[in-house]
Amino acid sequence: MDRVRSAFNSVIKSERYSRFTLQPAEDGERHVEVKLSDDATEAEDQAGGSPSFRPAPPSQGRTTLCYLALATLLIFVTGYVLGYLSHRETQLEQVSCGPELEETPAAVAPAPGALMDWKDVTQLLTQKLTSQDFDKSLRDFDLPSRSAGSDGDKSLANRIFDEFKQQEMDPWTDIHYVQLQKPDSKRPNRVLFGSEDFKPTGYLAYSAPGKAEGKLVYGNYGRQEDLEVLQKKNIELKDCVLLLRAGKISFAEQVDNAARKEASAVLIYPDAQDYKYVSNTELYGHVHLGSGDPYTPGFPSFNHTQFPPTQSSGLPKIPAQTITGNMALALLQKIQGPESDESSGFKGGFTSVVYNLGGSHNITVEVNNVLVSSEIHNVFGVIKGFIEPDHYVVLGAQRDSWGKGYAKATVGTSILIELAKAVREMVENDGFRPRRSLVFASWSGGEYGSVGATEWLEGYMSSIDRRVFTYINLDGVVMGRGSFMASASPLLYSLLESTMKEVKSPLGSGTVYDMVGTSDLKAKIERPMSMDDPAYPFLAMSGIPSISFHFISPNKETYSYYGTNLDNKDDLDFQTGHHTSEMVAVAAQFAGQMALRLVHDHLVRLDVNRYSNILNGAVVRVIKRINQLSQAGHLKVNANWLIRARGSFQRAARSINTDILNTDLNDKEACRILNARLMSVEHNLLSAYVSPIETPFRHLLLGRGSHTLASIGETTGVDQLHMQLALATWNLQGCANGMVGNIWDIDEEI
Repeated sequence: MDRVRSAFNSVIKSERYSRFTLQPAEDGERHVEVKLSDDATEAEDQAGGSPSFRPAPPSQGRTTLCYLALATLLIFVTGYVLGYLSHRETQLEQVSCGPELEETPAAVAPAPGALMDWKDVTQLLTQKLTSQDFDKSLRDFDLPSRSAGSDGDKSLANRIFDEFKQQEMDPWTDIHYVQLQKPDSKRPNRVLFGSEDFKPTGYLAYSAPGKAEGKLVYGNYGRQEDLEVLQKKNIELKDCVLLLRAGKISFAEQVDNAARKEASAVLIYPDAQDYKYVSNTELYGHVHLGSGDPYTPGFPSFNHTQFPPTQSSGLPKIPAQTITGNMALALLQKIQGPESDESSGFKGGFTSVVYNLGGSHNITVEVNNVLVSSEIHNVFGVIKGFIEPDHYVVLGAQRDSWGKGYAKATVGTSILIELAKAVREMVENDGFRPRRSLVFASWSGGEYGSVGATEWLEGYMSSIDRRVFTYINLDGVVMGRGSFMASASPLLYSLLESTMKEVKSPLGSGTVYDMVGTSDLKAKIERPMSMDDPAYPFLAMSGIPSISFHFISPNKETYSYYGTNLDNKDDLDFQTGHHTSEMVAVAAQFAGQMALRLVHDHLVRLDVNRYSNILNGAVVRVIKRINQLSQAGHLKVNANWLIRARGSFQRAARSINTDILNTDLNDKEACRILNARLMSVEHNLLSAYVSPIETPFRHLLLGRGSHTLASIGETTGVDQLHMQLALATWNLQGCANGMVGNIWDIDEEI
């Protein structure tokens, strides 16, 4: 290089420098003058101004061109020499015999936008989620106690935080101060019936405290149809104490149904027909007809909040208590009253009783539960996307439980951690580049009605609104072996089915799809999501497409050990045929494939067309109700507006499909616009016309309250129907408008 510089300098010194000036010629064209300056001419320039503005003598035209050509050739030769010598020097450095030869070059990671083939993604994930890994993880997280807000719960939260930190997942915590209702250790709950004095240790959180007395009445499962059977038999329900068997509906719904019939209290027990375990097993649960801390409805339970004292409208007004099977048997043997019919389905599994309906003997229920202010911690870790990091899928698992909570909490926590480790390793070592982010969440307060998760949603709704576009629930994913069921937003039905066809069956052949069978497919995977499902607040309260799935035993849709001290490793092993770790690995693969599909593809896997059947069914029921009231002369309104809104929704859904087919999905901006339209659907189905304090589950089709199409289809109040119909119609039309995208393309037919 020194020789090159010397040669170049000598050229410069001999030629000095060149000036290029544009000069007007006599023919009107402009010519370039290349003037090679020397000291004399430079001095003249400085004295007389820039030569760029002095006309060149006409006689020097050819000389100028010659100089220009010579200078151009000189520059080209000089550049070529420089390039050759530099390239040669680089080659010499590469073959140098110095110590650099022994250094291994660093691996070059794929570009941030590079997408791995989907088949490679699924193979990698399957390889990293093995039953051997879960053998260890399940042992590590199998704890004797982890009740919400306890030291054991917080210790486990710290362990999860440290695991996320070790995986470099930028962990953070979300702390809430909530009211949890617990038994009073000094004043136990009691049930008095004649000479019997029962003191159960199980309980129902958020029961109304106090003492209630009334006639004992047996009400089967406490469903509306069960209570109607009693009324048809002239059994007085007002001020009675209802004895109900657990199952079919949630504890909260059982108590709410009883309160609507003006019962004074409720007792709930596990019947031998539904629960195949020892008869002295205690039941635990909650009776808040909602989710989250019922003493901060609609807003977060942060330490610094200054909201006035208020209560959820879902808190029961009557005492409720669980009793054991033995206690219930003693009551049923003495209850007397009319005998239940075989056709009513009231007969249970106790062979020594006839299941009389009661109504003749008094019973007293005393509930002394107390509120305990508790600090709970949610823990999060994130694997950030490379293209759209501000959109994320959340995978969540409940961490707390009444007892050991093996199926309820241990399995979900193990999957959460192992799945996070597997995906992180795929990103770090295998070149996987998710387009969008994955957030892993460990919730506390789940046993009290998704308290931790709901408080997070309430506290950060403005931050997560339309950014969290799917929630995958990991609670209860393994309850047996041999069959499968799921509840989800209709937007996720297509993704659910495709994942079922890709994940291998744990039975040894075929896929998960084959486990269900075509005849049972709709019943198994298009099940309405119940209010006590941990994913329900995400879907019905926050408008986030959500899913819960479960591997179950054949002909069993529930896991009877939930909410008992029998939810342990031995009993889950029995249900899975001692294939628990294998089943957990398959469940992790299933959840992982859904999540990775959502963050991998250019277009998010939300299928708006799957809402059509649900919407049609709901609208048809409303139309029937309107026609009934109109024919009776009670209502002067028709359903045309609602029908047009339904049509707008369907046309908007078709327009999305058309735009998808006509769009280059490699165009990032076009893809972003399409995804925004898809992500808006669930959120826009939330009613803006109800209070989140009074009606938290605001979803027009899947929520609960007078605003829903289901409620409108059953209402008898003319004025209420008229108002709710108008609001629901505009809610639906607004969702259709949001799906269209451009405001100038909005369907104005309505």
